[in-house]
Amino acid sequence: MGEFSDDDSPDPQKGLLLHASCVSFDGRAVLITGVSGCGKSGLALQLMALGASLVSDDQTEIALRDDFLIARAPVAIRGIIEARGLGILNAETVEQARVVLMIDMDRSEKNRLPPARTTILLGHSVALLWQVEAPHFASAVLQLLRFGRYA
Repeated sequence: MGEFSDDDSPDPQKGLLLHASCVSFDGRAVLITGVSGCGKSGLALQLMALGASLVSDDQTEIALRDDFLIARAPVAIRGIIEARGLGILNAETVEQARVVLMIDMDRSEKNRLPPARTTILLGHSVALLWQVEAPHFASAVLQLLRFGRYA
């Protein structure tokens, strides 16, 4: 994997800056996107409580390295996450991780067994989920990161 340098800028030729939180489990990252206040940091905190590590909160840089999408935190916000009602917290982090999943918190899943969805980031297909408003959502996301989806 190629390395980021602190002078990498998220321009269209090199990458992009997303309004997204990002956590990683065993080097596999999930981007959590949505408008302010939709629960990005809350879901990230739930996943971290289950064993994931923070990549970035609220803003995530995405770049293409060795044909993989790689996420990392902008320098100014590395190692911190907002917990609404508590403040800014320090967190265990990984510097970068390979993006394998994106969750759109602005859309709610209504299907019991939803279709496989994808989105395109920097020309690469990424699995896409919509928010599930159920207590098991974070656990199910971690299960998906660990073992994948059945058929």
